[in-house]
Amino acid sequence: MTKDKIEKFLEFLLPTMQDFVFILIFVAVIGLGPRMLNIDGDLGRHLTVGQYILDKRVIPVNDIFSFTKPGDPLTPHEWLAQLGFAIAYRIAGLNGVVWLCAILLGMTFALLFRLCFKLSNSPLGSFVIVILAAAASSLHWLTRPHLFTMFFFVIWVYLLEQLRNGKSNLWWGLPLVMLLWVNTHGAFIAGFVALFAYLAGQGWDRYFKPVAPGGVANPQWSGFLLGGAGALIVTIINPVGWKIWQTSLGYIQNSYLVGHTAEYLPPNFHDVSTWPFLIMIFLTLVCFGLLRPQYPGALALMTAGWTVMALYSTRNIPLYAIAVAPGLALASHELKDLRHLSNYINLDKKVSEADQRLKGWVSPLIVILLVAIGLLWGMRLDFGGHGNEFSAEVFPVAAANWLDSNPQSGNGFNYFTWGGYLLYRFWPNLHVFIDGQTDFYGEQLTREYETVITEEDGWQAILDKYAIQWLILPSDLAFSKHILINDQWNVLYQDDTSLILRKSQP
Repeated sequence: MTKDKIEKFLEFLLPTMQDFVFILIFVAVIGLGPRMLNIDGDLGRHLTVGQYILDKRVIPVNDIFSFTKPGDPLTPHEWLAQLGFAIAYRIAGLNGVVWLCAILLGMTFALLFRLCFKLSNSPLGSFVIVILAAAASSLHWLTRPHLFTMFFFVIWVYLLEQLRNGKSNLWWGLPLVMLLWVNTHGAFIAGFVALFAYLAGQGWDRYFKPVAPGGVANPQWSGFLLGGAGALIVTIINPVGWKIWQTSLGYIQNSYLVGHTAEYLPPNFHDVSTWPFLIMIFLTLVCFGLLRPQYPGALALMTAGWTVMALYSTRNIPLYAIAVAPGLALASHELKDLRHLSNYINLDKKVSEADQRLKGWVSPLIVILLVAIGLLWGMRLDFGGHGNEFSAEVFPVAAANWLDSNPQSGNGFNYFTWGGYLLYRFWPNLHVFIDGQTDFYGEQLTREYETVITEEDGWQAILDKYAIQWLILPSDLAFSKHILINDQWNVLYQDDTSLILRKSQP
């Protein structure tokens, strides 16, 4: 083989910087698979709903999963993501779910790298910023539909940047993305928050700054207005129409439900998982204060707005990381004017030149296929070698095995975070008291659940109200320890994780 052919082969095979970002994030997610499966309890419900859609070819718009609110109107704002999870699960079980999540996150940050590189023209600087953004968002890397929101959000911001730079003919991309987004996750509202920031930023640049660096002298409005109007219209193309807005906005306006959901609380900076987020805030202050770049209004408002929202609620940190990274990339472009950075600039230039010669996309595809084959063969590719399965220390796995052989009649009261797992194991033969979809169950039932679990006055009356015949609870829960000495309940099963009791017959 000649030297030219070898060089062409290497150019075809070697990964570009964007490919490398994808591979790095993809491999990281595969390695963290068990963690992503077991931090949160909602995946079981998502798989149950998705498999129902696959089997029945119907999207449920009324509750068929609980005995506390049977038949009540249900807003399936995640049905498309649930369908995707169910298909992946049918093909490769929980390995397939983790594999799908790895592709989603890999594509998200590969596209974010592309956007940062377009703004900074610095592959090394963009790489550092994107990896930092990925680390900041990783505290919410879970096998849940919000990963689709991260993916659609980066596409959305990419399109807004194209419109800001005068490519108004791409306005149709916003409605197209929103059509998928609104059927995938309720956080589609984030797209309109970003759109408002860009519109306000365009107005600021138009009336207060004659020319915005990185932008255009006379901001064009048509693309934003056409795209925004089209996106707003297509939000009603979903199983419940305009009610999708009522569900999404109604939940975040309920202070009780939001206050009792851990991911909606402010970040705890004593937790090491929030430190990458803290570093991004620090870098943003440095870029704004020390370098003093003349930011376009849109990126400045995106940075300020999403910083406030991320400080208010941990749930917003992944979207913050995506929203702020482009502004940091543009600011990093100012580094070329600083002294003592000539070596870095020369290295960055060489990496950029080498990167442009590579074809890209081949190496990520090879990695995706090799990992898929390995997972289908049953290989344990996670960092701990435990395999992608629900942990018996987190979920009532052994207790569910016992229930499988000893099914209980009557209504059962279940621990909140175990509702999805119980649906995954036993539905339609078992209906739950409650599960993680608090936007559906609402404040009243959640308060009743909390009354029981904390043994407040009236807890027994609530169990009687719903004709509860048996309980499945964590063994180390204070309520579990107290009810063990209550002669009205008999222990049927107990292990280190869970406890099953049945009401004594009079």
